[in-house]
Amino acid sequence: MNCEKDDTNNTHVDRPQVGNQEDADDGCKNDSPKREDYGKMLYGCEHYRRRCKLRTPCCNQVFTCRHCHNEATSALSNPKERHELVRQDVKLVICAVCNTAQEVSGLCSECGIKFGEYFCEICKFYDDDTTKKQFHCHDCGICRVGGRENFFHCPKCGSCYSIGLRDNHSCVENAMKNHCPICYEFLFDSVKGTRIMKCGHTMHTDCYSEMISQNQYRCPICSKSVFNMSSIWEGLDQEIEATAMPEEYRYEVPILCNDCNSTSKAFFHIFGHKCRQCDSFNTRTITRGEDHQSPCSTNN
Repeated sequence: MNCEKDDTNNTHVDRPQVGNQEDADDGCKNDSPKREDYGKMLYGCEHYRRRCKLRTPCCNQVFTCRHCHNEATSALSNPKERHELVRQDVKLVICAVCNTAQEVSGLCSECGIKFGEYFCEICKFYDDDTTKKQFHCHDCGICRVGGRENFFHCPKCGSCYSIGLRDNHSCVENAMKNHCPICYEFLFDSVKGTRIMKCGHTMHTDCYSEMISQNQYRCPICSKSVFNMSSIWEGLDQEIEATAMPEEYRYEVPILCNDCNSTSKAFFHIFGHKCRQCDSFNTRTITRGEDHQSPCSTNN
């Protein structure tokens, strides 16, 4: 955690090794045109490289970034004290080089260094590592990474998607303004990669991979198949054809298809029931077969 003491003057700031304090002050205050770059990539936390810390208005503490704040407050023993930082509410920052508290800006008012090579005044966001290709999306209202030219904003889904998904995805109203159905982290401002499934619902890429590794191929939200399953359905067709059910189990059951939402009937089989409309085996029985009981059932 990157929580500092409430008293700014007592806040500990890690400094790069430049000899002594006078050298450090001279290095960032001299008239060199490079003074803005002093300490670049040398300060920050596990989440971001930046040369300032945030004074959080919600709890009046000092943290390097909102993630450091949220991790610390989410671990508080009193549930009523747990909260998250609204990044746009930050008004004060503290220079990591000279320890001067000041209003949010791109440059330190005391020593003149940049707080971050990338700075967004709207999000109060700083980052020295510009290889992430940060950009601010006005429609999302937050900064994103990956390069503006590689993304477009989908107004119905309410988020930025890869340019390859333009006119090539199923829109779901505010799809990204929901929690991941696996880990339940809020997706819209998550720093983790996300995956848009065929149905239009979204989840973290890592959570999706874990789900597939567990042989789960249905969306946890709507139960539709997450990718083209035709080759698997063909295999099930062959297994069903090769495995005849005993006479007492040869009856039809009504089914609902999770993929096309149609209802139909299929002969009961332990391997699955095939939709007559779209040939999917992603189905569920909606009632038991009429007038049929399992041979092991007994009358009361």
